[in-house]
Amino acid sequence: MVLPPTVDRLPDQLADNLRLVFVGTAASQRSADVGHYYAHPGNRFWRTLHQTGITDRRYEPHEFPALLKRGIGFTDLCKTGAGMDHQALAFPIDIPAFREKMLRYRPGLIAFTSKKAASLFCGRPTAAIALGRQPALADFPVVFVLASPSGAASGTWSIAPWQELADALGSQDGRAD
Repeated sequence: MVLPPTVDRLPDQLADNLRLVFVGTAASQRSADVGHYYAHPGNRFWRTLHQTGITDRRYEPHEFPALLKRGIGFTDLCKTGAGMDHQALAFPIDIPAFREKMLRYRPGLIAFTSKKAASLFCGRPTAAIALGRQPALADFPVVFVLASPSGAASGTWSIAPWQELADALGSQDGRAD
């Protein structure tokens, strides 16, 4: 069943002055179906948060709302599509709306959870996007690009940019979660 383009497949989890916002390209089909970010069992997202010290324990996908109280939010560039990039990107990407949200909520750090999401935001090919901390953007939060935690991206997996993010988050507020 295809939802009308006005319905968010996975609503934002945002609040003022968050420590960190994770930004995906779009919800996976599994995440859209169950209503939880990074819900596919093969996704490394939740175990990586704990492994790098971003969280003090391994959260389960259904617990994602609890991270808002810990200063961590979630959004996607494509709010109306779901599935693998080639499926989800048949739906609109609204970069100006994303930029406006980030300027409205002012998180300390923004972390794109794939080079694809970052390339859409930056308007550059994926190959031109480096992992890790990005050069500063005027009047915009600090941006990191992470290796995709998706099981489909196993061939390009690296925990290093995730650890770099965790270290920056810890130094930003003097502690890890």
